[in-house]
Amino acid sequence: MAFNTPQQVTALAIAAGETKATTSPPKALVAGFLAGAYIAFGALIATVTSAGLDPKTWGGIITLVTGLTFSLGLILVVVAGADLLTGNMMLVPLAAFARRVTPVQLLLNWLWVTIGNLAGSLFVAWLLADQTGLFAKGTINHDRLGAIAAGKGITETHWEQFVRAIGCNWLVCLAVFIALAATTVDGKILAIIFPITAFVALGFDHVVANMFFLPAAMMVGTGGLSMGDTVLNLVFAYLGNIVGAGVFVACAYYYLYGRGPAPVAAPPQPGAGAVSSAGVTAAVDGAER
Repeated sequence: MAFNTPQQVTALAIAAGETKATTSPPKALVAGFLAGAYIAFGALIATVTSAGLDPKTWGGIITLVTGLTFSLGLILVVVAGADLLTGNMMLVPLAAFARRVTPVQLLLNWLWVTIGNLAGSLFVAWLLADQTGLFAKGTINHDRLGAIAAGKGITETHWEQFVRAIGCNWLVCLAVFIALAATTVDGKILAIIFPITAFVALGFDHVVANMFFLPAAMMVGTGGLSMGDTVLNLVFAYLGNIVGAGVFVACAYYYLYGRGPAPVAAPPQPGAGAVSSAGVTAAVDGAER
């Protein structure tokens, strides 16, 4: 089975970062909105499927179920196509290291995608968590959402939020990185599941997921969070996610593989589908420019 080597993946990632950084603000906002909504979908299903499981009986199985189901969010982002801030924290810096984009373009991309991700997360929190009654008071879903939100927004110290966010985006960006190694849709899905399951099971903090969990808990009246708790969690998670992506993935892989001539990526496998084929072709074209 053909796949892309780390050298080829780095070239693909640089090209993808350049494409994202040069996307117009309206498209970045729409793509960001979709990614925020997709991560919120994953958070919704993760909360509902893990609700009602007694920790004394199920132990770590609860976080395993939460992580497996939450993987839906990044699968939708990667395969359907959207702009997720935490992935762009790796991709766009790689393009900046390669001098394909400027620092200003990097910061503007993060700005528009942050706004889009937040809007998508809040929209799903309001429409599909609050307005559907899925998290009505007295339900196990309500209690589970409250436990997740209180753990992230109240129980964790700010230092813990920051460090957990580093671990989170180190794993998330590795999921994106190895998904680029796959040349089939099923390969990309498999590449995503294990790192995402790991970060969720470990209780790490993903800023875009928290854009759903904490506001949704406040909307349905659970968790006991204040607006200050929510804002501070998002700030420290944001900063930690930057470090996890920028230092431990973007810097490391650019140093290892990004400074030579761009290699040609492996072709998509037969039956991989139009999405996979188009994505690889576009990335290779970008890497060769």
